[in-house]
Amino acid sequence: MKFIGNILWWLFGGLEAAIGYFTGSLAMAITIIGIPVALQTFKIGLLCLWPFGAEVKNTDSPTGCIRIPLNIIWIIFGGLWAFLVHVFFGILLFITILGIPFAQQHFKMAKLSLAPFGKSVDLHL
Repeated sequence: MKFIGNILWWLFGGLEAAIGYFTGSLAMAITIIGIPVALQTFKIGLLCLWPFGAEVKNTDSPTGCIRIPLNIIWIIFGGLWAFLVHVFFGILLFITILGIPFAQQHFKMAKLSLAPFGKSVDLHL
């Protein structure tokens, strides 16, 4: 069932969104200072590529106190917009009964796109 959900996700915009995240990640990776942001957009792109069956978990990495300022900078420079877009599409999809599973995936991505530093995406293929 996860496979069918992911195929439908790709057909109705998920593949284009993932390509957008990967393109943004590549653009940020070209600059030296943008590499941490590129890693986060790549993480969101992976979740956007295969959302059904994926889990977002908190990491136990030793970055500690640096997560908070990085997440604040992330929110200021685009994370808030990504969050709002995913919430908007989640609400639109939640109105229909058939769209509820897809809305849940958008809400999962919204949660990750608001504060991606300190989180990991586990894809269960």
